[in-house]
Amino acid sequence: MIIVMKPNYTPQQLEGVIATVKAHGLTPHITYGVETAIVAAVGEFHVPSLDPFEVLDGVESVKRISQPFKLGSRQVHPENSVFPIDGFTVGGDDIVLMAGPCSVESRSQILETAHAVREAGANALRGGVFKPRTSPYSFQGLGEEGLKYLAEAREQTGMPIVVEIMSQTQLELMLDYVDVFQVGARNMQNFNLLRVLGETRKTILLKRGLSATIEELLMSAEYLLAGGNKQVILCERGIRTFETSTRNTTDINAIPVLKNLTHLPVILDPSHATGDVNYVTPIARAAIAAGADGLIVEVHPEPSKAVSDGKQSLKPEKFVEMVNQVRAIAEAMGRKIAPIKKSVSAGW
Repeated sequence: MIIVMKPNYTPQQLEGVIATVKAHGLTPHITYGVETAIVAAVGEFHVPSLDPFEVLDGVESVKRISQPFKLGSRQVHPENSVFPIDGFTVGGDDIVLMAGPCSVESRSQILETAHAVREAGANALRGGVFKPRTSPYSFQGLGEEGLKYLAEAREQTGMPIVVEIMSQTQLELMLDYVDVFQVGARNMQNFNLLRVLGETRKTILLKRGLSATIEELLMSAEYLLAGGNKQVILCERGIRTFETSTRNTTDINAIPVLKNLTHLPVILDPSHATGDVNYVTPIARAAIAAGADGLIVEVHPEPSKAVSDGKQSLKPEKFVEMVNQVRAIAEAMGRKIAPIKKSVSAGW
């Protein structure tokens, strides 16, 4: 349920509401507004009436949350969630750009790519070190060696790094390296992993599953939010349909639908959504026009030599073209590309 405090509530009245929520076996999640506070009471509530909460001092109104996803709902949090990631913010008026190779292959490859995408305007560097591959014989990633290369790239460029985590057993190793944990499509409903990540305070980029509905994506995000982690980004990356001309079918509809249902930031991955470098930029443009808060794009200095997903990876010069086009669309909509960090260390 949602408990809205009166504009002139006191801290003691809010504490009384929280105590009552806990007494009924529910977990309180508080959102502070300019003039009031909203307490979302989440859990199994078997009392048929809301009277125990409506009569509390300082309470203006009480109503049940109609959506199955509680903390992600705009009923609980009407305004967009805006939060910082080292050097920029996501969820506001700025469009964020995350770019880099599908897989970290070598030190030289990731450093070259990092400098190229930063120069083009990227805010964060993506790169996989543990790869969920369909075949067990495909390249599985460099593991900790790759994390060290990414950390060096971050030191040189100032960009935070986005890395996919596949299992909760990898968390201890990755915590000291990673700024944004990416949960891939195949792990969207790995609830044990989501519970563990919900207990961290690192930003989580949650990708939609191959055949997941929008509600299922939001319910997965609920696991993260219920754990206390409020820094969650949703990512549309295409869904599996009967169509075979592209790797997946880009669900552009999902962007405005999600923006209507949830306060969480929404970005799009045009690389996995299409699987073809010829379509990445057009879909990136469409995403921004539809209201996406950012993009995560695969970029590789030599896609023909990439060990994974070379077909969908932009060359750095093509990424520059994409950024310029996306910038024009963002400006037409009253938004802008998030500025990049100014401070960069020497050494390249």
